Amino acid sequence: MNDTRGDAPGNNGSRCPIAGNGEKILPGHEKRIDLLEHSAGLCLNGSAEKSLEESAREAWRQSVRCIGRLHWQSLHVIDARSADHVDEIFDACVEHLRKATNSGQVTPTQTVFRAWEGPEREIRIWNSQLIRYAGYQLPNGTVLGDPAQVKITELALALGWKAPSEPGAFDVLPLIVQVGKELVVRDLPRSEILEVQIEHPEHAWLSQLQLKWHAVPALADMILATGNDTFGCAPFNGWYMGTEIGARNFGDQKRYNLLPVVAERMGLATSRSSLWKDHALLVLNEAVLHSFEKQGVRLVSHHQASKEFMTFCAREENAGRKVHADWSWIVPPVSGSTMEVFHHYYELATELPNLLQQKPAWETERGRNLLSRYV
Repeated sequence: MNDTRGDAPGNNGSRCPIAGNGEKILPGHEKRIDLLEHSAGLCLNGSAEKSLEESAREAWRQSVRCIGRLHWQSLHVIDARSADHVDEIFDACVEHLRKATNSGQVTPTQTVFRAWEGPEREIRIWNSQLIRYAGYQLPNGTVLGDPAQVKITELALALGWKAPSEPGAFDVLPLIVQVGKELVVRDLPRSEILEVQIEHPEHAWLSQLQLKWHAVPALADMILATGNDTFGCAPFNGWYMGTEIGARNFGDQKRYNLLPVVAERMGLATSRSSLWKDHALLVLNEAVLHSFEKQGVRLVSHHQASKEFMTFCAREENAGRKVHADWSWIVPPVSGSTMEVFHHYYELATELPNLLQQKPAWETERGRNLLSRYV
């Protein structure tokens, strides 16, 4: 993100805790927000009252880091604002996965729990997504599983989660659910987690790596800010773009770091040129696209996603709306310059309704205090 306007200091004459000189300044998308500090500043005076469904769809339409916004009007919104107990919250998350998975024909879905009313009745899912794989920090400093999930894995274990007797690279994490001062760990039903086994149409050896990935990318820690209310728990999903899995989850050095493994299996020379990484990356992405298609699970290629985003931009322009986008997130991580989206630049600004990043619960003072009661 290049937008640095967020968190401007307020003044005594401002109603907004994140405004300067009386002017409302919304936090940039790079800022992780704590609703205890910023909820009032996200409620804009004079915002038009809209239905929950309309607000959620507009939030997706205005989310600057999403390339898949062409489909914003198809978002299925589940109103779970009456849910009040841990069991109800957990059950609603399971139901979200069931409806979103849709037997592989992944459906854009958002489940919205009650609005922020203060820390006493706060609802949070501490996980970044409803489905993520554990990351186990090993004594030798390496990680088994997903290095991005080491912290949440440690928290789950400290809160009583029992990892498999033989931990693996793709162990589904439990949900950590908070309601007020109650914090529980619950395993998701295996029947509601659709996973795709990864294979390659030409390289049979790739299936021997026993790779897999879950079908639904359900973000669990974003804030739905409508301009009138803020919702700190509103799980949201579209469907995967292939490179999110093949290039980022599998390929990134700080994630599963599979490029050296694939290169070795392919017999690529890694000492002469760094282009071996490109060869290995292409094979991983081919495998992801092939496997999802073979197993009938909805997914979009990065080339198709780029075309759809340009269609979205044209429709927005025809509707008299300006498209804001974070170029570094919108351009796919593979073959960027071969796609039209690479050659366009966008103004970066935050408009409400929107989906905003939330500060991890365990990094807030109240989150640390809550943990001290259980750990």
